[in-house]
Order: sequence, then structure tokens, then C-alpha cells
Amino acid sequence: MSYYNDKNNYSRRRGGFFSTVAVALISALLGGVIAVAVVPAIYGTKQQAPTNQVVLNGGPTTPAINNEGTTNFPVAQIAKVTGPAVVGIANFKATGAIFGGSALTEVASGSGFIIDAQHGYIVTNNHVVVGAEKIVVSLADGRNIDAKLVGADPRTDLAVVQIADTKNLIATKQGDSSKLQVGEPVVAIGNPGGQEFARSVTTGVISATNRILDIEGEASFNLIQTDAAINPGNSGGPLVNYQGEVIGINSAKNQEAGFEGMGFAIPMSDALPTITQLIEKGYASHPGLNVQIDPRYTAEYASQKGSPPGAYVAKVTAGGPAEKAGIRVADVLTKINGKDIKSSLGLTHELFKYKPGDKVTVTIFRENKTMDVSIELVEIKSQ
Repeated sequence: MSYYNDKNNYSRRRGGFFSTVAVALISALLGGVIAVAVVPAIYGTKQQAPTNQVVLNGGPTTPAINNEGTTNFPVAQIAKVTGPAVVGIANFKATGAIFGGSALTEVASGSGFIIDAQHGYIVTNNHVVVGAEKIVVSLADGRNIDAKLVGADPRTDLAVVQIADTKNLIATKQGDSSKLQVGEPVVAIGNPGGQEFARSVTTGVISATNRILDIEGEASFNLIQTDAAINPGNSGGPLVNYQGEVIGINSAKNQEAGFEGMGFAIPMSDALPTITQLIEKGYASHPGLNVQIDPRYTAEYASQKGSPPGAYVAKVTAGGPAEKAGIRVADVLTKINGKDIKSSLGLTHELFKYKPGDKVTVTIFRENKTMDVSIELVEIKSQ
């Protein structure tokens, strides 16, 4: 199964233990050995962390929508009210010298939505802006404005950019995605294919909740599944309920042959803590074990070897809590607090239910034996 959702046609498929690991999802994310614990990395252009705490939704926001007792085109009303808060995002990178200087070329594009009109903060997916040397935001009024990267987090596939010109901006309202019901109508707004189709509106329903995808970033969440059409370029755009509230961030689509109407969005309520951290600190903090996990240890490989599925430990940080607890290289982590771990990204999914400083019980498979160890989770930063 493969997933995509931005202008470029990136893909990733799971392979055997010693096969080449390709990248699945909308963009090329991390390959090889994935660090579940502290591994320094730079995501995009670093910006200084804001000195003042930011209150989200500063400035004007879209008005409330009340569709009770009316049958007159609720989707049209949602598009009219929420559309102005949806933006296009273009990712530019240097592609070589031209006429004695370097040329910047648009290499990817996606969508985003304004979350704070007063400060010009815009939410999108990390894979939309990853590696950008220049970011340009396209507003509903036709303005194209250079943006700076405030913070990005590959572990949750979330990013925040900021524009300085906040004239006439309007922000979206955030809804409570924890209260979604299967069958509830929703609207997706974004820029599939780039500016040519800016602020396209598609509609559908919540097909399911609590979906888990074995994809870097999206694996951190229980995702929303929808049959609203989501196409390349919709990444980072809002999934909106019939009250005009953002309840999800469109991020992925099942592109496997024979499947239609299977798009996935990050729940807004689950994303807000990371978004807030990115704005306030310039980075996001997550819990970790101070180990590196090799994603090539798949369930198929484990079955061939007669071992259980889980997360294969490729490296243990010296002096870290995992080493102190007795975890070694070649151990397979199979459970966190009794919850089964089926893969490297499954480990991330379970860990993200906790916070740094929490103590968890990790079940280890080693030399045909299992054992439990207690570990205090450390803080990992996205920068």
C-alpha cells in the first residue's frame, strides 16, 4: 500500500529486512535507521523561538456557521466562510546556477490554513515545506507573500510558517475532533495541483476514526478517514465540519490501484499541542527511549526468523535510560505498558500517548525469551 498527497509524486513501500527501504507518503521523509530517541537533525530553515507565549486564534476568525433548520447549500456557505482562511504554500529550492547566480525552483506545493490572523501563523504539513530554501504563501485575495519557517516536526508531519503582512487576514475556527462521528459530513479545502486549482472544495463524510498508518509522521496519530476527495496539493489543508470548524489536517491518501475515496487527516485536537509548541518554542518535544530503531525489521522478516514483530534496536545511547534499564542492540521491543508493538512506527505511535518523564514498562524479546523493564521516557526535540 502506498500513500501520497502533494504536488510531487513521492512514494514509499515496505520491503524485506535487507531490501532498499523506499519512502511512502507524500514526500521523501526519513529512511534507513530511524531515531526514536534523540538524534540531532535540522528541519528546514531554523528560526529563533518566539520570546512571548502566543495565544492561538489572535485576530479575527471566520464566523460561526449554523446550518440547523436549513437545506440551502451548507457546503457553499462553508466554502464562502472558511475559504479565505485557506492558503497555498510553495516550496522553492536551488536547482543550480543561472546567469551567474543561483536559481530557485518550485519543487513542491501544498496547502495550509491560517490559525492566528494577528500574528500571521499558518499550519501545514512538514512534508510540504521540508528542505525549503524559500517558502511562498498564496492568499485568497491574490497576494503572494514570502514566509518564514517557525518550526517543523517530522515525527508528527506538522509545521508552522509565518507571514509578516497580516493585513485583512482571517483565521479558521478549531473544532473538537474527539467528538467526531462516523458518517458526519465534512468538507476538504485546498490547492490540489497548485495555484491553478486554489481553494478547491470537495465534500464527503467521516468514513472512520482511529485509523493507523505505518507512515512516518502520520503513525503518531489515530487518523481520520474520509471519502472527501483529497488530491496532490491538498496536503496541509483543512478538513472542516458543517459548523465551519477545522477538525482535521489533510495529509495522506491511499493511492493503491482499485481503491478510491480513502483520504486521511490528522485530528485537529491531537495536533494542537504540537502546533502550540512549534509556535511558542520553535520546536516540538516528544517522549523517547534513547534508542535507534531499524525499520527494516518488518513483520514478514520476523515471521521468517521465528521472532515476534516489534521494533528492532539498532543502537542504544550510552548512559541513557534504555541502557540503564538493560536494553541492548538486537533486542526487539514488543510491548509498551502491555500494548503490542508491531513495527518501528508502531513504537512511535504508542510512545506518543505519553509525555517526557513518564515511566513505562517495555517488553523485550531477546534470545527466545521475553522480559519486562521499567524506563523513564526522555525528551526528544524536533530540531
